[in-house]
Parts: sequence; C-alpha cells; structure tokens
Amino acid sequence: MADRQRNRRMAVLLVAVPVAMGALAWASVPLYRLFCQVTGFGGTPGIAAEAPQAAADAPSIEIRFNADIAPDLDWRFGPVERAVTVRLGEPALAFYRAENLGDEPVTGAATFNVTPLKAGAYFSKIDCFCFTEQRLGPGESADMPVSFFVEPEIATDPNVRDVGTITLSYTFFRTEDESADSAAPQAQQADAAVREQAAATEREQIHGG
Repeated sequence: MADRQRNRRMAVLLVAVPVAMGALAWASVPLYRLFCQVTGFGGTPGIAAEAPQAAADAPSIEIRFNADIAPDLDWRFGPVERAVTVRLGEPALAFYRAENLGDEPVTGAATFNVTPLKAGAYFSKIDCFCFTEQRLGPGESADMPVSFFVEPEIATDPNVRDVGTITLSYTFFRTEDESADSAAPQAQQADAAVREQAAATEREQIHGG
C-alpha cells in the first residue's frame, strides 16, 4: 500500500512539474527579455541612459548591420550603412530604412541581437526604433535610428578581447491585428528566429572571415 501511494505521488509530481515549468515560461517572456538585456545573454544588447566618456586613445571596433523580414511582412528593410567604426565608449548613431511595399497600413515590431553572442554584455543601446512598434502607410518609408555604444571593458575581458567586429541584427515582424492570446507564442517564435539568425551569422564570421 505504501509503495502504491508513493508511486501515485511520484506520477502526480512528474506531471505537475512540467506543467508548472511551462506555465512559468509562458508568463515570464517579459522577464526573460529583461534578463537578456541586463546580462547580454544570447547576444541581447543592454540598454543604457547614456554612453561613458570615451578616452582619446580608446581602441576602435567595427560594427556591422544586418536586417531580415518575416515572410508575412511586405516591407523592404535594411541598414543605410553596412558598417561603421567607433571607439569604445563613444556614442554612435546608425539608421535603418523601412518601406511598406503593400497597399495597406501595416504595423511591425523589430527583434534584435548581436554577434558574436559573447559580445552582447558589452553592447548597449541608448535609444532604438526597436523599443516601440513602427507603423507605415501604403508606400510609406522611414529612416529609423539606433543610438548605441560598446563598453570600454570589452578590451580588458580575456573572453572577448579577440572580438574585432560586432554585427547588430534586426528582424521585423508584422504585429497588426494580433490578439493578446497570440502575442506570447509569437514573441517566443521571434526570439527563436533571432537566436537562429545570430548563430548563423556567427558561423559565417568564424568560417568566412
């Protein structure tokens, strides 16, 4: 009898734990994103109010820009400049240009990531078009700014001292007419897509130079 009760409790526990973990993961998408932004986990850039003062002799680093669009978003989207070189700690401003190629207004939201993933903890945004949704009318285009800097400490961290180039990637997804019930799984799909793109970009940098 005792063994039967113990087995029953174990069966209930084995069912309850995955359900509880799934519910926690579902509810914690915003917390996960905040964690990524604070720690740089998964190549997620941080957010800062302002850049530190760059030293006159601070080393420089190249920042490359990448852009992708979800299949259901009829936009043209890409960086105005493919790359810039900035000093560590120096604030920089770059622009992406988006154009609605369709015949109706569309709202989009951009997810973002940097590669190499290990550089995420040292890449910070001051302001970015990706912080809010972007709406474009039929045929409308817009230049969308991103203000950022690279933390000077990246030069003294032995784990990332070899990083000479950082790639900032964005993927735009259609958000118009989405219900609240579908927002969480779509956010998870967006994060997964960005992580896959980041991994692919990092593989290209490693093997392609």
